[in-house]
Amino acid sequence: MARLIKETWFPAQTYGMARRDRLPCEYEAYLPDPIADHEFVFTASIAADLSDAERAVQDLNAEADGLVDTEALARLLLRAESVASSKIEGLEIGGRRLLKAQLARELEIDPADRGAIEVLNNIEVMKKLVEIATSNYLTPDLLLESHELLMRGTNMEEHAGKFRTSQNWIGGSSFNPCSAEFVPPPPGPVEDLVEDLCEFCTRDDLPAMAQAAIAHARFETIHPFFDGNGRIGRAIVHAVLRRRGLARRFVPPISLVLATRSRDYIRGLTATRYLGQADSREARDGEETWLGTFAAATIRSVEDARSYDSRVREIQTEWRDQLGRVRGDSALDLLIGALPAAPVITVKTGAELIGRTGQAVNQAIPRLVDAGILKQTTVGRRNRAFEAPDLIEAFNGLERQLASPTGDTRSSDPSRPVPARR
Repeated sequence: MARLIKETWFPAQTYGMARRDRLPCEYEAYLPDPIADHEFVFTASIAADLSDAERAVQDLNAEADGLVDTEALARLLLRAESVASSKIEGLEIGGRRLLKAQLARELEIDPADRGAIEVLNNIEVMKKLVEIATSNYLTPDLLLESHELLMRGTNMEEHAGKFRTSQNWIGGSSFNPCSAEFVPPPPGPVEDLVEDLCEFCTRDDLPAMAQAAIAHARFETIHPFFDGNGRIGRAIVHAVLRRRGLARRFVPPISLVLATRSRDYIRGLTATRYLGQADSREARDGEETWLGTFAAATIRSVEDARSYDSRVREIQTEWRDQLGRVRGDSALDLLIGALPAAPVITVKTGAELIGRTGQAVNQAIPRLVDAGILKQTTVGRRNRAFEAPDLIEAFNGLERQLASPTGDTRSSDPSRPVPARR
């Protein structure tokens, strides 16, 4: 039975704190039911919403052969998803800044951009979980490894790859959880709850979309890490959909939609945190609220993935018109096809991208520069690089396109706790 646990907070330090923050105070931490063996029952309406969302993801993956470039689109959508997932946690990184940092890392240069490093780590985590989920199940050890990768090189590195050993909370005071909007479980049951969640992710007896949504909501409720819970939790969505075979090639950028529908996102997650029995009306209604929100966000993300692909193809057509005759399978032809996956390149990374010699790429790049397709820039201190402004604008435009009808584009944080000062 899901319940609240009464606890007392004793501040470990009081220097520089207001009198009221120096005093002990009481709070209630939420302890959820196990879900590994829980029987889920969906109404006809929600079952239809989940079915529509699953069909949309399946159709997008089935259309992959007709898209501009399956691998390029997969990389683009993964990058967009990671940017959005990080934005939800307050990490705002522009497309150009991220792409230049990504290129620097490929060149084995320290990007020297802590914010960009966090987003790049998030991309690697999503790739890792999706690749492993293709043939394996999620495990607590895999989540710990993913968290270690996510926190690498950040100011939270000391907490990397470790379940929290102190209380965290969301909202309220920076000094204690007593006025928090939500207090996750105490640290004691965290490992058991994560084990239960991983076991739930091995099930095949409920819709894949429902499993992904419920797994994400439960992970955010447990909040097992000191930081980075939202990004790991959204990566779990990708892992579940890949393991269940729904997203064989790529997952649409669901986090992009959730990032711009922050109120619905927070309300949906909160609705899953019922008290009492799992089969109560409150529990069922809360579950349906979240599943409906998640299904709608998924369908919207598929529509925007298609729109983005269409825009990229338009750009490539415009490029070919600008260039005139382009010999098939030439370095120039291959670069036009590959640039969407890497809109900022050097001669070296361009050669690796298309599998041609540096000399061939070095001869093709001036034509792209003369046509205004590429623009020279630098990465690091001395590395000459080239960026495709049209693609960078398209990438940034994808995020702008997802602004909700009410214009609710504020950066909100439903998943990042105020760090516990303990």
